[in-house]
Amino acid sequence: MNAETSKTATLKQKAAHEFMQMIAISIYMPFFFWAVATYRMLLLNDFKDAYFNYAAALVNALVIAKVILIGEYAHLGKKYEARPLLLSSVYKAFLFGLLVFGFHFAEVIKRLVHGERVVGAFHAVSLGDLLARSLVIFCTFIPFFAFRELRRVLGEEKFRKLFFHAGANTKSDL
Repeated sequence: MNAETSKTATLKQKAAHEFMQMIAISIYMPFFFWAVATYRMLLLNDFKDAYFNYAAALVNALVIAKVILIGEYAHLGKKYEARPLLLSSVYKAFLFGLLVFGFHFAEVIKRLVHGERVVGAFHAVSLGDLLARSLVIFCTFIPFFAFRELRRVLGEEKFRKLFFHAGANTKSDL
């Protein structure tokens, strides 16, 4: 196998791995956002736009999944990986929450660049709403990154066996 074929195979493997990561994140995230959408609809007693709210939560989850992959590609939070898993998980949840906040804030900037007035751009996304979303995302990210850190420490195969195979948790190597 020549170097170019090897490079193409490696690129295909990376793309397949990243696609599987996107799918895994996209399966995890919507449940939290659907729960928040349901809670919001229950509080407001407003179910007329339920399909829209659930679809928007799904799209938001897909966007956040891509933001997570971008953050991981940029090695965000790597310096805390030698620390205890709880600290590493909370640190990554905070950093990635800030990254998502930044992407939401970039939406406001985009509106300004496209000629919308400052009041209109900030009215579409209120600061309170943005902070509330960031808090929900941070709380969603804590268990998410805890599982990802556990997978990193245990290794992919041991993690899969532990979580997805019967009888895997009857004895421990730890």
